[in-house]
Amino acid sequence: MKTLGIVSPLSMHFATPLPLQSGALLNDYTLVYETYGQLNPDGSNAVLVCHALNASHHVAGVYLDADTGARTVGWWDNMVGPGKPLDTDKFFVIGVNNPGSCFGSTGPMHTNAASGKPYGADFPLLTVEDWVHAQARLADALGVRCFAAVMGGSLGGMQALAWSMLYPERVANCVVIASTPTLSAQNIAFNDVARQSILTDPNFHGGDYYAHKVVPKNGLRVARMVGHITYLSDDDMAAKFGRDLRDGGYQFGYGVDFEIESYLRYQGDKFSEYFDANTYLIITKALDYFDPARAFEGDLSKAFANITAKFLVVSFTTDWRFSPARSREIVQALVKNRHQVAYAEIDAPHGHDAFLQDDARYMNVVRAYYERVWHDIGGRGLHDSETGGLRAELVGGRA
Repeated sequence: MKTLGIVSPLSMHFATPLPLQSGALLNDYTLVYETYGQLNPDGSNAVLVCHALNASHHVAGVYLDADTGARTVGWWDNMVGPGKPLDTDKFFVIGVNNPGSCFGSTGPMHTNAASGKPYGADFPLLTVEDWVHAQARLADALGVRCFAAVMGGSLGGMQALAWSMLYPERVANCVVIASTPTLSAQNIAFNDVARQSILTDPNFHGGDYYAHKVVPKNGLRVARMVGHITYLSDDDMAAKFGRDLRDGGYQFGYGVDFEIESYLRYQGDKFSEYFDANTYLIITKALDYFDPARAFEGDLSKAFANITAKFLVVSFTTDWRFSPARSREIVQALVKNRHQVAYAEIDAPHGHDAFLQDDARYMNVVRAYYERVWHDIGGRGLHDSETGGLRAELVGGRA
């Protein structure tokens, strides 16, 4: 299969302040993004891919370090590219880094023009809706008036949902994978434990650790370890690690005895080297705050009343963080409004991380859906007779 090969990030500056849901303004900001494929003459083949918590604009392709030769592969490279489920030979794909992140777009580590110092704790809290409004400005600048699809997994799926509600006339299809209409109390609790580990790290310095030239690494390590546990299923952890001992016996101390402990500490250490603590706080709060039904007395179907997009919703049986029951809430609210929706519940062992994996059934579902999107926009896709089986395969059952 062909690949995108070496790709390069782009950036765009916005001088017009972005009004935020909190009432604050984000002044004079930059968004970093990547594009793959070509926008067709009528602009109908654009697809926006929204990233999750610790991801970025680098959706697909490879970054090559000129000095070391190290390769950094896009986080959804198995999904996006030539001949892949989201085929860049057909679609113009955009990946954008959200404001508040630590991967290039304006965030807490950048200089606040008002003070001449890094924003730090002064960077405003953002919501999923704020991110969508920022993405819409980028789409305007790129000449995209209506997306063939907006797609995301996990937190990215929340952004796709928000797009369908905030800009219904600009979204033809919405692809929501391993996501939820709101976080459960348990999920909010996990996020708060992770945040508290950062906030109580002595090196946090109230969010202004940049001035002290330190990083709250211990807090970031624990936050990542807590989060990573929730991304995996019990079956997946059992299959990978079980109760295997790292050195063959108990050490009778508080170091690493079990392989799972070694793995989590490795993940925590790696995360603390590249992720910003203030960004982690901002993004997990955005997760907590997302609640499209809140303005409609908790009625999700009312929140979805003005949606015009067609939907593909995908969940995974072992995802206990954003369980299939939460995806079915989305489907039921859409069906209540007579919106067109296809649903796939994939029996996969990988927990929440399954949306990043290569399960053939999952990939085939997404591929088939995009073949339909391609056909709908007049591309040389599958004929009706070849796409007609998709709905029967997906709606109301597992794939």
